[in-house]
Amino acid sequence: MTRPPTAAQRRVIDAADPVTGRLRGTEAQLTALVKRELAFRHPRPPHDHFLTPAGHRIRESEPEIAEPATAAEATATSNSTTTAGVFAARIGGEEETGVAPAARTREVHSAWQGLLELRRMTNPDGSVERPCGWERSHLVQAAALALEAAGHRPAGRETEGYRVRVTPQPEAVAVRDPDGEALRACAGTLERAGWQVSEHKEPRTGASYLLASPRRT
Repeated sequence: MTRPPTAAQRRVIDAADPVTGRLRGTEAQLTALVKRELAFRHPRPPHDHFLTPAGHRIRESEPEIAEPATAAEATATSNSTTTAGVFAARIGGEEETGVAPAARTREVHSAWQGLLELRRMTNPDGSVERPCGWERSHLVQAAALALEAAGHRPAGRETEGYRVRVTPQPEAVAVRDPDGEALRACAGTLERAGWQVSEHKEPRTGASYLLASPRRT
């Protein structure tokens, strides 16, 4: 039977980014998770660490009674996880992140690369050309990440841009942007990211919007 992670390791796992599974911790902590196949080191710079499917399962499970962590390990975890921010793709309409544009671009790029790696690891054929199970269970965040990573501008509180929202339809999100050209560009980005996209009109206003669903094949 596989032994559960230590309490300190579990805190690192629980603090992983909810969108991509990106981890923050000391080199020793991350290396230990890699050895236990709960994390992997991305081959491209900046060589961030991400949860593997087994690591995601650990995070979603109830904590088991684990071996105690050393005092040094517990202290290192506390220092690394309490200061770590949580990444969230911009869905449009929220407050600005407060992060410098260059830093935000790096965060988004890293998150997108992590998501592609998650596709490779969890799609049965290893394809990165179509969405994975995580994306189908986090539709709004997944679509928003694809758009933000491609450089599209999300709407702010007082500025126009894309907005990604849930819909009553299963496995579909709505994408709106008052700029018709920008909306069509969003459609192209989502299609290249492995989504099926169709354009529709609002019955009362006639405004165009997109319905996007992650492809399965």
